[in-house]
Amino acid sequence: MSITVESALAALPLPAEWRWRVAVRPRRQTLGIEVAEDGAVLFAVPADAEPTAVADAVRSRLPRLAAEVRRRGPRPGQPVKELVSGASFTYLGRRYRLRVLPTAVKGRVRLYRGWLELPQPATRADGARRLAEWYSVRGTPWLAARAEALAARAGVKPQQIAARDLGDRWGSCDRDSRRITAHWALMQLPPALIDLVLVHELVHLKTSGHGAAFRRAMRAVLLDLDDLERRFEQAEPELWRGAVE
Repeated sequence: MSITVESALAALPLPAEWRWRVAVRPRRQTLGIEVAEDGAVLFAVPADAEPTAVADAVRSRLPRLAAEVRRRGPRPGQPVKELVSGASFTYLGRRYRLRVLPTAVKGRVRLYRGWLELPQPATRADGARRLAEWYSVRGTPWLAARAEALAARAGVKPQQIAARDLGDRWGSCDRDSRRITAHWALMQLPPALIDLVLVHELVHLKTSGHGAAFRRAMRAVLLDLDDLERRFEQAEPELWRGAVE
């Protein structure tokens, strides 16, 4: 059966670069689509799945599925910042100019009178690390407070929410510890777009995969889900993740 279904799916206009496979799940009654953290797609089908019906169902979901694969797949080259006074940085959707303080001035990274102040770092890498740490330290309590109402609407209770470096991922969910983690770089976005990632991970506390049940749970919290996903896709390439020159 899986070969027949694979043939039907191969006839669809799936992007050539997609990595996908079909898995027969005898206990399933409907099609399930799962997108892994690296962008690989799994089509889980019942043992008696009708190939044409599966292909039709996948075809109807292609635009949404393509957006999810792009979100989770390998990203293009990321923005690079020059750590000089006047450089532009963003926090919660608002732009601030960087002010690099003289070597003699000690202290910590902070927002002060409309500037993002950075004490002169020893190296560019050190400056990037200190800025990323600032986003993480400010982001963790902000995310925890922001997620409280979202979690209530999603019907879940996370135990911990934190901001830190997640590499190529924007969010992660540990269902065993009920811990949600968001990439510190998300703190550059307007709050509504950060909500999108938070709700995505919160919903994973009770729903695995990214199928119809997952989408319904997301939409129950975010009525403007499609618009938020479109805006996130546009904003994502501009997010600075620590690269400096």
